[in-house]
Amino acid sequence: MPILTRPLVLIGMMGCGKSAVGKRLAKELGVGFSDSDAVIEAQENTTISDIFSSQGEAHFRQLEHDTIVKLLQKGPHIIAVGGGAFMQETIRNAIANYGKSVWIDAPLDILLERVSRKNTRPLLENTDKRATLQKLMQERCPVYAQADYRVQTTSGPHKRVIDNIIELLEEGKT
Repeated sequence: MPILTRPLVLIGMMGCGKSAVGKRLAKELGVGFSDSDAVIEAQENTTISDIFSSQGEAHFRQLEHDTIVKLLQKGPHIIAVGGGAFMQETIRNAIANYGKSVWIDAPLDILLERVSRKNTRPLLENTDKRATLQKLMQERCPVYAQADYRVQTTSGPHKRVIDNIIELLEEGKT
């Protein structure tokens, strides 16, 4: 079993499974887990959707940046970040300096099915979810490709993704 020496940051589109995979991966590796969105919601005492609607995306992105930088200082553990976080160059640089990144890549149809289960995605409110996800994927996937590692996810169990990440970590010695 690999031993983490730095934080491992899970990136990818909304609905790819970063939080679900992150919790189980942390448990398997015997390390802590942080979800940057959950940390922001707890410290702001409101939801991400409410932050977007009341204070705007720019304010949320600053909170996200500050939160992720703090989480990276906590040492080896698993961090799941929001889908747009890795788009910020300062966040990519902080992750590169203090951690390792894993892109959990999922096909559009799987993302659409997963994000349609609940209405908590501010970027998908009052839009054609498929078209919006497709546009976001076109913008984000080339940036996500800068991650240290990449794993594919399917509609199957998260266990496969977790096993693939552990295998990558064993090969990469992080």
